[in-house]
Amino acid sequence: MGNTTGLSQTDRVEGSLSTQTFMRQEVDAIPGVVANFLDKSGPVLDAAAAALRDRDPLMVATVARGSSDHACSYLKYAIELTLGLPVASIGPSIASIYGKDLKLARSAAIAISQSGKSPDIVGMAQSARRSGAISIAITNTADSPLAEASDFTIDLHAGLEQSVAATKTFATSVVAGLSLIARWSGDEALGAAISDLPTSLAKAVACDWSEMIGALDGHSALYVLGRGPGFAIANEAALKFKETCNIQAESYSAAEVMHGPVAIVTPGYPVLGLAARDAAEASVADMAHKLAGQGALAFLTSTRPGAAKALPFAPTGHPLTDPLALIVSFYGFVEALSRHRGFNPDVPKALKKVTETV
Repeated sequence: MGNTTGLSQTDRVEGSLSTQTFMRQEVDAIPGVVANFLDKSGPVLDAAAAALRDRDPLMVATVARGSSDHACSYLKYAIELTLGLPVASIGPSIASIYGKDLKLARSAAIAISQSGKSPDIVGMAQSARRSGAISIAITNTADSPLAEASDFTIDLHAGLEQSVAATKTFATSVVAGLSLIARWSGDEALGAAISDLPTSLAKAVACDWSEMIGALDGHSALYVLGRGPGFAIANEAALKFKETCNIQAESYSAAEVMHGPVAIVTPGYPVLGLAARDAAEASVADMAHKLAGQGALAFLTSTRPGAAKALPFAPTGHPLTDPLALIVSFYGFVEALSRHRGFNPDVPKALKKVTETV
């Protein structure tokens, strides 16, 4: 399913190509940026994958904050589903504030940071390496302190990202991690789907979610639902609602929302169900339809029949890459929503591009 009209949702809502925000330009650039990454990164991915196979770690630790941490959450599910290894997110403050080295021998540590400069991320990567982990950095800054702290640096080759809200670097971080996993595990089907992502993501960019823009008028809070890798995408979407639209969005597993949060889903309350083409699609779709049946204003990226309103999506042919296409479609929508609500998504209030925490 995709957008079959001549104009993108951005153009129809307001503005033109000559007045595009940086965020919109960077969303449109995602397919080309991913293609560039795949063209340039084979050697380091092969080397890192070979080292991981040789080391044969018993678990994987991830280190990140913000959108990068959502990318790590996505990779957590991908690693556990593909390689059967447990993955734990390590709080950077363990090293930077509390000064504690963890017992990470026989582990792999993956740190993701666009800038590679935040002291707490760098400090945790250094600690992991010092503790015996094989340390891998995924960053858009190849000469950063994080790169220096790591055994392998996977450069995103994404170019300068000018909008404060990360889009192309998030998507490419996920592609970098999935590419590493495909090589590490020898999963040829995943590798083939990754190779096709520039085409798949171009279709995702074209998906039109503009029906949801006006529907959210007058609303300042909503839920975003997902499961598995789709839950990581729900986390990222909720963050972008906050960053660019001042909407108090909360992300939940479609299973978890019934354990209390459903109590505030009153008639008309907005819900976005991000269902991918994987084993969890039915769970997410059924919950969105259930909430819509109770009066919620629910939208859903699935063709499974029910009360929620269907949004178009771009299938990628693999359950571990399908959620990535959903966030690319979402990015175009949320940029248009931000402008519709009178904001500039490039410069969210009180935020800056590089956030350095300790």
